Amino acid sequence: MTPASPASPASPASPASPARPDADPPSASPAPSADPAPSLLARDAAPPGGPADRPRPSPGARPDGAVGHPGRPRVTELLLSAFAGHRGVELPLGALTLLAGPSGSGKTGALRAYEALARLGGGAGLDEAFPDPDACVPERARADAQQRRGFRLGCTADGPEGPVRLEIAVQAEPELRIVGERLTADGQVLLETALRDPRRRTVQAAWHTAGTTPVTRAPLPDDRLGTALLPLRVAGRTPGQRRVLAAAEQMVVALRSVFPCDPRPDRMHAPVPTGTGRLLGGCDNLADVLWRTRTECGRRHALLVAAVRAGCAGPVADLLAEPYGAGRVRALLARGDGTRTDLRLLGDGELRYTALALVLLTGPGVLEVDAPGEVPAALQTLTVLADGLDRGLDPRQRAELLRLAARMCERGHIRLVGAVSDASWAAGVDGVTVVHLNRD
Repeated sequence: MTPASPASPASPASPASPARPDADPPSASPAPSADPAPSLLARDAAPPGGPADRPRPSPGARPDGAVGHPGRPRVTELLLSAFAGHRGVELPLGALTLLAGPSGSGKTGALRAYEALARLGGGAGLDEAFPDPDACVPERARADAQQRRGFRLGCTADGPEGPVRLEIAVQAEPELRIVGERLTADGQVLLETALRDPRRRTVQAAWHTAGTTPVTRAPLPDDRLGTALLPLRVAGRTPGQRRVLAAAEQMVVALRSVFPCDPRPDRMHAPVPTGTGRLLGGCDNLADVLWRTRTECGRRHALLVAAVRAGCAGPVADLLAEPYGAGRVRALLARGDGTRTDLRLLGDGELRYTALALVLLTGPGVLEVDAPGEVPAALQTLTVLADGLDRGLDPRQRAELLRLAARMCERGHIRLVGAVSDASWAAGVDGVTVVHLNRD
């Protein structure tokens, strides 16, 4: 898949051969290099002319054509080499990206892949990142002689260290495990892992050292992302080690602070118990969050009220929460004439619109996300993954929400990847990257 403007769908990637990401572990090599021996991460690449053969960005190049690297690490490309319905696919990601396509084109699968990578970057195990691994295996992927099947995915993160690329091969059958991982920067392999002995629950890792010993080897667990473990294993004594650490930390920071969001209006009707005041992905506890945020940040709340006023029917003077029974709160719209409308009386589109606007106007301190506490807030970027971004919204609500998203994403502290069935309504809005997907 290639990026395209809203008016010109991209051509699909050339079909790849059946994926066998877990067959034949990589051959041993003396050290990570710019031209490593063939490994499972290189198998089943797209044929010439496909996404895998496109020139890689040169150092300092960015997807938008600008020169230089962002101060805040961010994921700029999602790699779906052999994942669910995707083969040899590279999806460019801007500050505000719409994945557009009909049902069955793989939009939800792409968002799930991103979410899984984020979980792995935060230190989660494979079983948490991929609760249904069989659904990630390409449908026509053939098992090898040992009846093993799997999938491959990855991403590119840009930041102060330049573009850093992560690729992972996962075995789903007969048991879930990482069988290969590669971290590269400027064409140099900084970390490479491979499953050498299927009887052991470890992979053999080799990372760049560039000291008296050019490469360091050690076993790593096969159920965790090696890149996320490097800061605990690399001393950082040599320039090579420090480069490995910087690249790994950039990737981890770029992947973390992801908020999958799909508001559920049916769960937003009833009063909710007071709790942490951190918004859940389904926005079930919207009233509890309003109870907290209305008093904590008056400026952001005023922006939220203005956004709700633009997207909801009737006059809107305020959006508030009030106690409703013991330990519970409910959300209300103040109409400005003394009338208060319980949010349960709003339409589903109005509820989804209000919840999405709240997400865009808050941050990691309010949303239920894994924010890297060791990283200054000024260097963090929150990425919202919104499946069915336009679901239930009328044309006015879609337009208002997109304008709000564009304003917030332009500031750099938030990014949005949304799945929509059609993106023609996004034409003419600056800062929007549209990626067209199809079923082929």
